[in-house]
Amino acid sequence: MPSTSSTPPWNVHRLPRADGSVFLVTGGNAGIGYFVAEQLSETGATVVIGSRNPARAEVATASIRARVPGARVRAVRLDLADLSSLATVVESLGVERLDAVVHNAGVALDDPPRRETADGHELMFGTNHLGHFALTRWLMPLLAAAPAARVVTMGSFAAKSERLDLDDLQSRNDYRPKRTYGRSKLAQMYFGVELDRCLRAAGSTVASVVVHPGGALDSLTPSRPPVHVRTTGARLGAAPAALLVQGKHAGAWPAVRAVLDPAVLGGQLWEPRVFGLRGEPRREPVWNHLTDTAVAARLWEASCDLTGADLGTIL
Repeated sequence: MPSTSSTPPWNVHRLPRADGSVFLVTGGNAGIGYFVAEQLSETGATVVIGSRNPARAEVATASIRARVPGARVRAVRLDLADLSSLATVVESLGVERLDAVVHNAGVALDDPPRRETADGHELMFGTNHLGHFALTRWLMPLLAAAPAARVVTMGSFAAKSERLDLDDLQSRNDYRPKRTYGRSKLAQMYFGVELDRCLRAAGSTVASVVVHPGGALDSLTPSRPPVHVRTTGARLGAAPAALLVQGKHAGAWPAVRAVLDPAVLGGQLWEPRVFGLRGEPRREPVWNHLTDTAVAARLWEASCDLTGADLGTIL
């Protein structure tokens, strides 16, 4: 007899309902984060877009409402580059629990000079990693109040070939923008893996999952005017690249699955199916360098010192 299962195969175009759930997507006003928010809105959940730019967030929420009838989507101001502002986020959310947060927001700089956050941290490391590290500390009571909440960290394929310099986390001695970006995303992924280890040790109901979007290009991304407009020329010019990479709507799929799929477990890594660059999401063994607990512990300690956010006291 053929085997039967109560859980149907995962379908990125037919997401399960999540009515009553509340999800926060950082940087949900543009890029991959926008499509994470749009797709999660299709499930009936309340989706909150965290953005440092209220005007852009309002444009994104209007776009989602226009495409998803009855969408429960709204925005809160969230500036990950200003650590002192993060304590107010919980109050501005106005909810009693949070079922998932997608740590998606990020800064990517292509050229020097080196820039810093309001707190004096290198901008990419300070925003992409330290901002999300501190935000998690403030969100943890809301996450713990949910039955089985998830922290989903959006890493990057660029982090696979990088290694952290624990003596120069801020790239003060040797600043190369692309490498600094890759290392900031690697730090995020280390944090996501280490967070789950700490949550399990504490007996928490919260799980932490790491994902990455593969290769996600604007030119392969469907238009969502005025959030994103793809010209015919860009679409035609990018056609050959579609053999290897994908659009940002597809780059959102691993994060969306990590939020919704009960088969996804804490401590796992999910990525696009084809060479980690394109296709539907699948589980991938955690990269070898991400399993280095000594590096993870040193990064965690440094992150506590740099942010003043001691996560260990509230897990």
